[in-house]
Amino acid sequence: MTEFDRFVDILKAAGEGTRLRLLALLAQGELSVKDLTDILGQSQPRVSRHLKLLSEAGLVIRTAEGSWAYYRIAETGGVADFVQRLIGEIDEDAPRLVNDRKALARVRQMHRAQADAYFSQIAASWDTIRNLHVPESALEKAIMHAVGKKKIGRMIDLGTGTGRMLELLSARYARGTGIDSSREMVAIARAKLAAASISHAHVQLGDISQPDREIGPADLVVLHQVLHYFDDPGVVIEQAARLLNGEGRVLVVDFGPHELEFLRKEHAHRRLGLGADQMNSWANGAGLEVSLFEEFPNDNANKDLTVCLWVLSRT
Repeated sequence: MTEFDRFVDILKAAGEGTRLRLLALLAQGELSVKDLTDILGQSQPRVSRHLKLLSEAGLVIRTAEGSWAYYRIAETGGVADFVQRLIGEIDEDAPRLVNDRKALARVRQMHRAQADAYFSQIAASWDTIRNLHVPESALEKAIMHAVGKKKIGRMIDLGTGTGRMLELLSARYARGTGIDSSREMVAIARAKLAAASISHAHVQLGDISQPDREIGPADLVVLHQVLHYFDDPGVVIEQAARLLNGEGRVLVVDFGPHELEFLRKEHAHRRLGLGADQMNSWANGAGLEVSLFEEFPNDNANKDLTVCLWVLSRT
């Protein structure tokens, strides 16, 4: 039960046109302030003021990442239930909301195009670039340990890149499928698998934010250095969870939180690493829980980067 004055503040925060539009947009997934200003066609200071009011009322959650900030709707408690009911009462065919969803689709398409262009340029040297940031030998040993020695029936590698995870874990699975949106990456991965005589795995083009359910169910879904390219990693984790069988797991490898802004500008990163609280929240939203977590400080090119490994299992 919400205290009276607190509930009045919540109603005041929600009771304004732009803020209702923001809540409806954030119900579609986590978005940055820049994304929201582009979608709404309003100034950054104005959108930020609205978001501040929604945040203070507890209707949305703010996560700072370097010079950017991401917002998502409240996820737990009575306020979260109120937000969901409120959004559910809005006519989704209202012209403003229809236009907002179209603008959101354009923004997301622009993000995908930017990432695809980057990967097209660097596909041939991707493994070399990755090694600049990742303590590869220790990490790959930890990946093998986390997966375990028990034979995996089906493995799906979302955002497979050059197919390194399919190659590394080839002795552990009976069948493997790699999905990537870059034709160049898929071509290289296919060539590498053939060169290694790995005939029980294949790669194909696809959108990992909306993978074909028919490629599952899987015993293991891998997201290796993938989630930082998405504004809302929770969406990808939810899709990964939908591909699992009853005992399946999701293996996530990605950067921990950092402040290296150049990775956004030069390497198409959308998120400056993934925090423990964020991962717990995303996992819970997908009906999973963190069953294993490890950190790997970088001793190579940039000591500001830490690589993390998570295993997400059914709750």
